[in-house]
Amino acid sequence: MEEERIITSSLKGEDVEAEYSLRPKSMNEYIGQEKVKENLMIFIEAAKKRGETLDHVLLYGPPGLGKTTLANIISNEMGANIRITSGPAIERPGDLASILTNLNNGDVLFIDEIHRLNRTVEEVLYPAMEDYALDIIIGKGPSARSIRLDLPHFTLIGATTRAGMLTSPLRDRFGVFNRLELYNEIELQRIVERSSKILKILVDKAGAGEIAKRARGTPRIANRLLKRVRDYAQIRADGYITLPIANEGLNLLEIDMLGLDQVDRRILKSIIEKFRGGPVGLDTLAAATGEDSTTIEDVYEPYLLQLGFISRTPRGRVVTHLAYKHLGIPMIDTW
Repeated sequence: MEEERIITSSLKGEDVEAEYSLRPKSMNEYIGQEKVKENLMIFIEAAKKRGETLDHVLLYGPPGLGKTTLANIISNEMGANIRITSGPAIERPGDLASILTNLNNGDVLFIDEIHRLNRTVEEVLYPAMEDYALDIIIGKGPSARSIRLDLPHFTLIGATTRAGMLTSPLRDRFGVFNRLELYNEIELQRIVERSSKILKILVDKAGAGEIAKRARGTPRIANRLLKRVRDYAQIRADGYITLPIANEGLNLLEIDMLGLDQVDRRILKSIIEKFRGGPVGLDTLAAATGEDSTTIEDVYEPYLLQLGFISRTPRGRVVTHLAYKHLGIPMIDTW
């Protein structure tokens, strides 16, 4: 089971209220993802000029980058109402049919974690996306008959962290594909500064920059760290977040200069100290660290891979020289 980590990009209970108040309402307010924004605005303006609904949109990328926020902005820019649900919440075809028949013309239906849709539910979605129609079977056995109900024209926005898990028939029915990338430090600093104004937190540029540097390229983590450092500043300082205060607060949380926490460091040190830097198999690493192998692969490993601290080889995971350097451990000749 995954530990409760402040730098997890997954949505936590404490994030819900804050994210709602911090969420930008228009493309102009939305910071970062410039290419995605530019493409979407072209498609939105073109659809509005033609008096049509926007093509179905697929948003994919790591959690915490603003897929739900972008879906809300798209509906605002289109002047449409949005209905929000998630893949796991739609258990039966009837649940989806109920949602679809209650949509109005031009509405936006947002399905988060769309890769987790039940396959029978997904098949109901195909004609709805393609023909704006719903095929319903009435009766059973030899007397069963199919009725096709016309649906209002709507835009489906699907969000997923795992685009590869989408079936080809579903993926092919989306007209607009957008991958959200991790944010750079400058963009995250702007997000921290914007959030601090909304939350009435005093922070200078250097303090905001330090929080951004350790936020692992993710706005959700940046906003969470901002709130934690605010607490530290209120108790240990005068409430004003400067570079020294941000440093002290983040160090107290055991988040280092690259955004690694104690779990990340424990995984790296386990490979170095117990397996001479690797290679080590995933299941063996899981047993050595007391973590679930799926959690290591899906939650902890992606950021370490992105930093170049871990390499995947046919024989297992290997810690690179960059990790040794970051941890201040002498390099061992393991090759």
